[in-house]
Amino acid sequence: MNTMVEPFRQAKQAVVVGAGFGGLALAIRLQASGMQVTLLEKRDKPGGRAYVYEDQGFVFDAGPTVITDPSCIEELFTVAGKRMSDYVEMLPVSPFYRLCWEDGSHFDYVNDQEALDRQIHARNPADVEGYKRFLAYSKAVFEEGYLKLGAVPFLSFRDMIAAGPQLARLQAWRSVYSLVAKFIQDEHLRQAFSFHSLLVGGNPFATSSIYTLIHALERKWGVWFPRGGTGALVRGMVKLFEDIGGRIEVNAPVARIETSGNRVTGVRVEDGRLFAADAVASNADVVHTYAQLLGQHPRGAAEGASLSKKRFSNSLFVLYFGLDHHHRQLQHHTVCFGPRYRELIKDIFQGDTLADDFSLYLHAPCVTDPSLAPPGCGSHYVLAPVPHLGNAPIDWDVEGPRYRDRIFDYLEQRYMPGLRSQLVTSRIFTPFDFRDQLNAHVGSAFSLEPILTQSAWFRPHNRDSELSNLYLVGAGTHPGAGVPGVIGSAKATAGLMLEGVTA
Repeated sequence: MNTMVEPFRQAKQAVVVGAGFGGLALAIRLQASGMQVTLLEKRDKPGGRAYVYEDQGFVFDAGPTVITDPSCIEELFTVAGKRMSDYVEMLPVSPFYRLCWEDGSHFDYVNDQEALDRQIHARNPADVEGYKRFLAYSKAVFEEGYLKLGAVPFLSFRDMIAAGPQLARLQAWRSVYSLVAKFIQDEHLRQAFSFHSLLVGGNPFATSSIYTLIHALERKWGVWFPRGGTGALVRGMVKLFEDIGGRIEVNAPVARIETSGNRVTGVRVEDGRLFAADAVASNADVVHTYAQLLGQHPRGAAEGASLSKKRFSNSLFVLYFGLDHHHRQLQHHTVCFGPRYRELIKDIFQGDTLADDFSLYLHAPCVTDPSLAPPGCGSHYVLAPVPHLGNAPIDWDVEGPRYRDRIFDYLEQRYMPGLRSQLVTSRIFTPFDFRDQLNAHVGSAFSLEPILTQSAWFRPHNRDSELSNLYLVGAGTHPGAGVPGVIGSAKATAGLMLEGVTA
């Protein structure tokens, strides 16, 4: 009788730094594929930019509130052998956005071609046909840029060359706005169909027209909101990760990524504990990862210095507030365009001070899910794109309260009458907070600006070129910012990590 048994094979150990959407998605994929994963989070709960604040019965999602590709999230549950519906419920949002201008006009961006045609025709009949041509273009870019390349890592320049003919055919060198303007004549409609790049930190007048794919992505899958808020989606992903054996540590700020030669060996947190690893992935800010966490290694110091010289996306000023009144005139997502568009965006991306005017994104989630506030009340947040600290060294400790008051005045006058008398609680999140709480370089809200020369192969790679078992995930690597982008980066990075540990 043969009593020999196969020796126990220990699972490979992976450490993921940062529990934002990208880090969570990567950790789930790795754990589901047989690795033993530890997820380390600096703050007191997971989520990263998708943090949650709770105050006096109000629930405030701190960051992303627009879910545009539920299929990429559902895939995470599927690969783990689970059903997404057992963890989180997704609610459809319609209209996707209400777009408002200071002349009192508005445009409800809905997933209904007849309703869109009717609204477009009312502004400029010729743009009905122009919009159809723009949508066809957007769908073509979506096929090439998202479905085919969104989760494919660009590790060599050959990968970029291979994609070159498609990018050239799609006129990727043109800006989002110029491409929209090629099809659409009405200026308000040009704004309505070009603002999307701002959702991923891109200047519509500089960002590659590839980012028009966001429009087709929304038309294909719609816009969704998790019941209980974006934080409920984060909690569902955390539960999934733990259900399949993953380990998460919060209040665990990472001090450094340990190395031996040109390999990483583990991660040391600030309290001195060492988490040994066969592979490490960072969902932290890319400059912070290299310059600080790897600052002791020549590769970290050199790459950190190089990355810090690149162009970074704008920052944000975010104002969270709870009212003892439900403003039924609002839609879930409202974009409030100010008096200027091109000029304001130039001030946001290139200006060295704060503009006198602003454009705002107003989030009113109680329209879809009243449970996020006490009965009869409303949770809200409003954000204004602002310059990052490298361009505009504003003292936000001083300017923040002033800016809050200016925004409250504007909203009360134009969108939410009685706001100040209804105010129960408020808080602000400034570029200083992006810098200090999220370690974001120059307080950028979306990492590197998504211009063509900082995209795909030109972006920091999903696997480091010198430290062979160091990986990146999240907004700073390919394909870029936004929830679908960072979850796509997790898919690309997971494939490389699993290939690396079995090689």
